[in-house]
Amino acid sequence: MSLEDDTTDNQETVTGLGFFEKYLTLWVFLCIVVGIALGNFFPGFFQLLGRAELFGVNIPVALLIWVMIVPMLLKVDFEALHKVRSHWKGIGVTVFINWAIKPFSMAALGWFFIAHLFAPYLPADQIDSYIAGLIILAAAPCTAMVFVWSNLTNGEPNFTLSQVALNDLIMIFAFAPIVGLLLGLSAIVVPWETLLLSVALYIVVPVIVAQIWRKGLLSKGGDTALQKTIKQVNPFSLNALLITLVLLFGFQGDQILSQPIVIVLISIPILIQVYLNSGLAYLLNRKLGVAHCVAGPSALIGASNFFELAVATAISLFGIQSGAALATVVGVLVEVPVMLSVVRIVNRSRNWYERG
Repeated sequence: MSLEDDTTDNQETVTGLGFFEKYLTLWVFLCIVVGIALGNFFPGFFQLLGRAELFGVNIPVALLIWVMIVPMLLKVDFEALHKVRSHWKGIGVTVFINWAIKPFSMAALGWFFIAHLFAPYLPADQIDSYIAGLIILAAAPCTAMVFVWSNLTNGEPNFTLSQVALNDLIMIFAFAPIVGLLLGLSAIVVPWETLLLSVALYIVVPVIVAQIWRKGLLSKGGDTALQKTIKQVNPFSLNALLITLVLLFGFQGDQILSQPIVIVLISIPILIQVYLNSGLAYLLNRKLGVAHCVAGPSALIGASNFFELAVATAISLFGIQSGAALATVVGVLVEVPVMLSVVRIVNRSRNWYERG
């Protein structure tokens, strides 16, 4: 491939992202700086926010997370589930990776890297919490950004839509048991009441609200009204994520300043997990003779995470100042660059894939 072709591929890849999504990694870095600075200058304000709880749920963070999640779920069409039969092989591969491989492989990577290899360089009292955050991150398959990744690989839209709808349906029932099981296997105390409350608050209720909103928009103005609304609310969703990150780093500032290498070390198992699961999904689809337009989004859905839900759950279970919350934020930090690299690999390997 020539340098000109490579440049064109990169331009096409970036063009599919909106302005905020394109520079998400930059925004997260800025949130780190702003959050740490504000936390140092206004510690009383952040302590006040930290105490604003009801039944163990931080109210400001819960409201921000709702603004994050509901617009994302507005894109999901559960009526697309009837299309699952059309792409059953690709669907089967993605479900297998998302629910039978990814959470367990991340738990193993967390155990190896965080609990053992990197343990001398990490705060001893946060190691279990970091592992918990990684597990929570891996147990939540991506919902919204997947539509962007699929578009960048010329993915089959009906497959992507039906796969996301199926994943969200499975997540309602499987997220809490898988997280609870893996935290238990990692000898981390599972606050089951808080975990089930998190599932209700951040999965079940947002899904219901989003679907009622979606049906109302479709009944009044059809798909045009729906797409217009999605475009209007997307910035609110991302802004809520960034404000949440500012709050989180405001609480985490002292720990990060004292050990900045923590973020780098936590990102290593996340990066390995993304390439491992996307590669496995891609190869399984090729082995089964699945079309490239299905294999591409299958690999991307198998690798990416619903980081908004992960951040919310980690904060609910372990607190906004926990290592678990920080670990899920590292997932946000690496999401866009690493997924764009997977997109490029999928696009450039198309001829090889189709020769199989």
